[in-house]
Amino acid sequence: MNHFAAEIRADDPDEVQSGGNFVVENGVRFAGRHLLIDLWDGENLDDLENVGLALREAVTATGATLLKIDLHHFTPDGGVSGVALLAESHISIHTWPEEGYAAIDVFMCGDFNPALVLQVVQRRFGTVNTRAAEHKRGVAR
Repeated sequence: MNHFAAEIRADDPDEVQSGGNFVVENGVRFAGRHLLIDLWDGENLDDLENVGLALREAVTATGATLLKIDLHHFTPDGGVSGVALLAESHISIHTWPEEGYAAIDVFMCGDFNPALVLQVVQRRFGTVNTRAAEHKRGVAR
């Protein structure tokens, strides 16, 4: 199941304008998109290498600038928490392998599309059972 609680992004490049680190889309000026992804029925969520590759591939898919990846494995066969620190903000993940669940948080400032992360994590963790919700951060007053 692929469900978006909000439209993730305008496809018409004429409707999206960059200016500094903020973006204007359909007349709304904001700092960036914050995408929250719930992934269910996932596989290999306890595999530290797989989680690291998922983060690295997600960064590549979005075209963001990777500064550092930091991962922590909670006991063998336990969950993994990690973050890809980006020049444009971050991508984080927390996994519960015993539930087949991962919480993924993608915040990117400027004109980047965090929705591109969805296909990467679905492929890496072997499921399309995801829900995503977007929040525009820093909507100009």
